Amino acid sequence: MLNILCYGDSNTYGFIPGSGERYEKDVRWSGRLACLLGDNYSIIEEGCNARTAYFESIDGYKQSGCLYFSECLSKYPSLSWVILAIGINDAQIFYNSSVQTFKDAISQLILTAKKHSVPKVLILSPSVIKNNILNSFFNSMFDEASIEKSKLIANVYESVAKEFGCAFLDLNNIADVSDIDGLHYEADSHLKIALAVKDVILSS
Repeated sequence: MLNILCYGDSNTYGFIPGSGERYEKDVRWSGRLACLLGDNYSIIEEGCNARTAYFESIDGYKQSGCLYFSECLSKYPSLSWVILAIGINDAQIFYNSSVQTFKDAISQLILTAKKHSVPKVLILSPSVIKNNILNSFFNSMFDEASIEKSKLIANVYESVAKEFGCAFLDLNNIADVSDIDGLHYEADSHLKIALAVKDVILSS
């Protein structure tokens, strides 16, 4: 049995754009991954709404990705993979993030995984935020600068992945966020992500 931890934000949790409810397990990408990989794999879903990668979140400890990650890993001592799908919330207005912020965040998470002896790490770079977010519920959290910052994450994550020898997927090449809120994935995109992640797992 190979244990895979999916550590991420609301798109790993399965936040439904528009309603704010949660996709069923067989729809959200991490749950769908479990269906695709079968009984020889155990998929541990650790998605959390509003979770940041670097900053101490205004929403709490478990929403603070770097702070909570070590404790989370300690709960699952026999992991074969960690999938990191995180970072977009650091582009929120409140945090005043930079390119260096995104680099430091993903690097710190990888180092923490290595400290816990996780053999393989897959980094998922989030899809770019759409302008629709400016007319959505999230317009008080994300602005035009947030959209521009989201366009920088993929290159940063890819560079860090190469530096640390991690697997990497740029979700911009796989799935678009919804036109409803400009931030979250619809069901068809969750399936595309699950299929792409499955291919990485099975080919490694």
